[in-house]
Parts: sequence; C-alpha cells; structure tokens
Amino acid sequence: MTDNNTSITLFDDGLGQATKAASGIISPWLSKRRNKRWYHLAKDGAEFFSKLVKDSQASYDVYQRSGTIITRNDPEKLTKLFELAKQKQKSTPAMGEVLLLDQKEVKQKMPILTNPPAGIWVSGGAKIDGSAFVNHLISQAEGLGVEIIPQKIKFADNHHLRFGNQTESFDKIIVSTGAWIKQTVLPLGINLEVRPQKGQLIDLNFSKDHHFDSYPVLMPESSSDIIPFENGKLVIGATHEDDCGFDLQPTDEAKQLLLSNARHFISNLSETDISDVRVGTRAYTKDFAPFVGSLPKYNNIYVAGGLGSSGLTTGPLIGYLIAKRLSGNSEDSWSDYSKPISNYIG
Repeated sequence: MTDNNTSITLFDDGLGQATKAASGIISPWLSKRRNKRWYHLAKDGAEFFSKLVKDSQASYDVYQRSGTIITRNDPEKLTKLFELAKQKQKSTPAMGEVLLLDQKEVKQKMPILTNPPAGIWVSGGAKIDGSAFVNHLISQAEGLGVEIIPQKIKFADNHHLRFGNQTESFDKIIVSTGAWIKQTVLPLGINLEVRPQKGQLIDLNFSKDHHFDSYPVLMPESSSDIIPFENGKLVIGATHEDDCGFDLQPTDEAKQLLLSNARHFISNLSETDISDVRVGTRAYTKDFAPFVGSLPKYNNIYVAGGLGSSGLTTGPLIGYLIAKRLSGNSEDSWSDYSKPISNYIG
C-alpha cells in the first residue's frame, strides 16, 4: 500500500493458523480468567471488533452479533455470575442486554437443544467465521495496495527478510506468526518463551431448512462451545491439547470427545452429521497472557503473540495499536495490555 511513500507487504503462508481454523466467539466479559491486563485487552478488543467489522464492510456470513449464553453447573454460581454480569454491564455498553434464563427460555432461543441448561444471556456476544474473516481482510488489504506474499519468511538480520530465493529490506517489521513466533525470531538471538497448543473442532451439517444463524452461541461450563451458523451448520469446539507440538493432523479421539460434549445438550447427534474436522495451533505464554511491543535491541521490530484461544477477540485491536505506533499517530504505552516483552524472553 502506498501512502506518503509507505509500502506494506504481508507474508502469510497460512499453515496451521489458529484464526483460519476457528469459528470464534466474541464474548469475553464473563470469562473465568482473572488476569486484569488480559481482561482489559479482551474487553477493549470486543468493542473494537464492531468498529472493524463496520469499517471493513464484513458481511453477515463472516460476523453475526447473535448473542451468547454462558452457563455454570452450580445454580448458586450461576446466580453469582449473573450479579457480576449486571455490575459489568453498567460500564460495558458492548455487553448489551443481560438476562438470567431458565432451561425453558434457553430452549426458546436454541430449539435444537434437547437438554437445555439454564444460563446467562448476553445480547452483545457475537460469532465469527475465522477463515472467512481472514480472507475478507486480506481481500480488503489487496484492494488498498498491500502486497500479499504467501510464503514463510526468515530473518537475515533485523532489516532483511528471506523468502523463497529472495531477500528484501524493510524499515519496520511486525512479527505475528502465532505459535511459530519463537522460531521466527530465533535467528536474531531472541528466545521468546511461547509454546504451541493444538486445537480441534468439528463441523456438523444439517438441512438448510435449519435456520441456525439466528441462534446464539452456547458456552457451557467445562464443556465444548456450540456455535450455530446459517445453512444448518453447527460448530463444536474446541480442544486444548498441550504437548502436541505443531501436529496438524485431526484425531478420532478429539472428534469423539467433541461429539460427546455436544450430545450432552443435543442428544440426537450422530457421527454421520460430522462434515469436517479443523485443526489449528494456538500460541501460549508461561502466564497465559498475550504480549506486544518492540524487541530489545531491535526497536524497528514489533512482536505480538501469546493470544491463546482469545486471539480473534484481542488480535485485531493489537494490530490496530501497532499500526498506529508505526504510523507515528500514537506513543501510548502497552502497559495496560501487556507486561514488558522482556518477561517473555528466556
């Protein structure tokens, strides 16, 4: 993209990318996570997402603000969570309406459920097709003149990147290679403490007469999320598998686990309903928190990673903040969202 003599190149080989494999949920407000920086980032990220969707003109098949239903297995804990939700709602307009629903009311919102749980309805929650979202943004970027190169890169030094048989120089570099970020910056002598985590989900396809697109997302405690989409598609996921490295092969064990979890709420599901198993690799840090900032000794290189399973909610805002910094429009500190990068260098 050319603007005031600035050009932008995006390198993206897409291999194992968690976002492309995901059918994501934008509803961070009632998460069990108590990391204040993470919550601040996720809360602001959810608010920013609506702006991004509008500005990029993302279509209904990419993003739907259909609401979420969050459950707790203990009725007393559900009541306490509802009280917390009402408190948060006062300072968080993006949450929208918050209601405590009994089983019958949940069934009304999701008629396909045969064993509906009680839950908390948050109307501001949204669902997103990760692959469609990535493809849409890349298409938008190309239309603005961004050069897209579908190749893996390797650092030659802090200004030069190798890809294929070529080497090019760049004034500023942003590294956001997810679970692969550790390997990406190693040639610079930087050891980022990031580990991969395998995530699998399954797609279930039914008759197009099923209008699931109007359904909210069900986020049951200690189980798999159920994410309905248009044309009779349900997505169940996702697994959190450590110690699998960068293995991208789907497993029957994960498929059966996800199907079993879904059957707890929709008893008549069958393995024949499964149309696809998708696999991605998330990036996690030792404290399960994301990081963003410039590398020590290399202030022209910015890194962002460790987003884990909340990457669809937090990633776009992080990208926006880095872009503002590089364009000279912001000198804001990252401290509200991230510990210093040095905390994640071994």
